[in-house]
Amino acid sequence: MTVLSAPPVLLVHGFTSSFEHGWRRTGWADLLKDQGRQVVGVDLPGHGTSGRSSDAAAYRDVEGTVASAISGHGVLDAAGFSAGAGILLRLAARGGAEFRRLVLMGVGDGLLGEQDATALAESLEKETPDLSDVTARLFHRMARDQGNEPAALAAFLRRRVEPLTEGEVRGVRCPVLFLIGDRDPAGVPERLAALLPDAQVRVLSGSDHFATPTDPRAVEAALRFLSR
Repeated sequence: MTVLSAPPVLLVHGFTSSFEHGWRRTGWADLLKDQGRQVVGVDLPGHGTSGRSSDAAAYRDVEGTVASAISGHGVLDAAGFSAGAGILLRLAARGGAEFRRLVLMGVGDGLLGEQDATALAESLEKETPDLSDVTARLFHRMARDQGNEPAALAAFLRRRVEPLTEGEVRGVRCPVLFLIGDRDPAGVPERLAALLPDAQVRVLSGSDHFATPTDPRAVEAALRFLSR
């Protein structure tokens, strides 16, 4: 199905990933192009082809960096996973970019509170992660497998992220689709969805955090939602 006069689609990857890894290799970019959509990809600071630094100050305005990268595109549709989804919601809530529709995967109500990733950052800074910490080992391996630098990713995690307020979220006027696995520790974003004037939540049974972007049910739901 070809979508006529639809805006470009911005794709924002998750932590330790990149546009190439998160969206091109998984088929998202090609599927959107098959629908006649222009795809806009970005690599978050410290990831993929973007600049890397082990100084957390270099990542103080990640949302602003993404906004600058899409400057000139006008109104966009967008899909984001995990860290990318949080960045998109903060951009929408704080007027950093204008969106027609948003697909947010792998995020829960924790976006409304303080986020402390110190433990994971410390694990990434170690040459060899604690063997008993499966999550740290997984992220450490993912970082190296994708050609990213663990020290840069640790600095990315240490940046100050200003929590969203309920008032800010209520100001997001575009339709939003949340996709979340029932095994995702982020939890179902019930509180977030209730704050938004036009939000849907789809829970994917049997799916965990990392499986969501490649779950055929998620891909189908997202493409259908963005084509409206």
